[in-house]
Amino acid sequence: MIRAALALLASLAALLGAGCGLGGDDGDGGGDGDQSTTRVEVIRSTGDGEGFDPQAIYEQGAPGVVTVVSLFGSDSLEDLDDASGGVGSGFVLNGDGEIATNAHVVTTGEVPDLREAREVYVEFHDGNQVEAEVKGFDPESDIALLEVDPEGLTLRPLPLGRSADVEVGTPVAAIGSPFSERQSLSVGVVSAVDRSITGLTAFQISGAIQTDAAINPGNSGGPLVDPGGEVIGINQQIKTSSGGGEGVGFAVPIDVAKRALDQLREQGKVDYAYLGVETVEIYPQLRERFDLPVGDGAWVQDVVRGGPASDAGLEGGGDGETIFQVRSYRSGGDVITKIDDRPVDDPDDLSTAVALLDPGSTVTLEAWHDGERRDVRIKLGSRPLQSAPGAG
Repeated sequence: MIRAALALLASLAALLGAGCGLGGDDGDGGGDGDQSTTRVEVIRSTGDGEGFDPQAIYEQGAPGVVTVVSLFGSDSLEDLDDASGGVGSGFVLNGDGEIATNAHVVTTGEVPDLREAREVYVEFHDGNQVEAEVKGFDPESDIALLEVDPEGLTLRPLPLGRSADVEVGTPVAAIGSPFSERQSLSVGVVSAVDRSITGLTAFQISGAIQTDAAINPGNSGGPLVDPGGEVIGINQQIKTSSGGGEGVGFAVPIDVAKRALDQLREQGKVDYAYLGVETVEIYPQLRERFDLPVGDGAWVQDVVRGGPASDAGLEGGGDGETIFQVRSYRSGGDVITKIDDRPVDDPDDLSTAVALLDPGSTVTLEAWHDGERRDVRIKLGSRPLQSAPGAG
């Protein structure tokens, strides 16, 4: 990966040494009086109603996908090593030069001490290579917003879809730079939805999309697109025992990414609502063992003292723990079955709903306790920034 980064950055150095401005030349070779312009190509959809066409998706989408090179500790382009640089992917959001990628592509360190890369470069499909500014990054969703000067560039923004509509079995394509092999296409299907994956903090990213499309180091930040060519997720991580792609990749859902990108654009940071509960999923044997009043929902095991849920009177389990089917449970806690009018069938439903709300929002939870249903109004707090488990 670093060898490919060196090759890319060496070409950047050659451009600078020759006196060429990055992104300031439209390729016409004109004199001082020429005006460099931005060309924006808009993609509506690649869907033709006749199924999944990876070739069409690639032809339409690849020009909007970029390679992102980050420099952290290096003082020169030639001094990269494994700790001072890295390569990821990204994609164009609009004609203003905004680009989406993963936060971990352009940062180093651990929460709360994440540090931006010293320099970030973006390579486009047509060979243009320009420096990018990190407008902001969100460690909670692992999303970052970059911006390049659009002058002289041909930009092809990718259309954004809705991850809430994604179904298991939907064909998908991933485009990015695995192992620095830029503009690579892999295809597969949605293997699962509503997964919870590890981000850069102690809070998991809910609603994630699992796919068997090959995702490898370097794909991070690139788009996962549906048959219509719309981005439904941002490729974020793989689960592997060998270090390579093994058919278990995960993408941040685009609904979560949209919210993060909007707030990064407006204020340079992202605020998340906070409920302050620990819950577990209910299944038939668990319901029978603990005589729970409902078969679906998020069973509250613990509430954070002084948190919004605790202040509103939501109850967790008792002090004693019972081992059942190799897990320990605390009986007596509330079971949450709705947040406002949105059904809660499991903890992921609850986490996803809260993650899309703003701090200070007031919600009504439908909760069951001792066989009785009650409505609990809660004013949500602000999620604390905490390092991921095992960090540091």
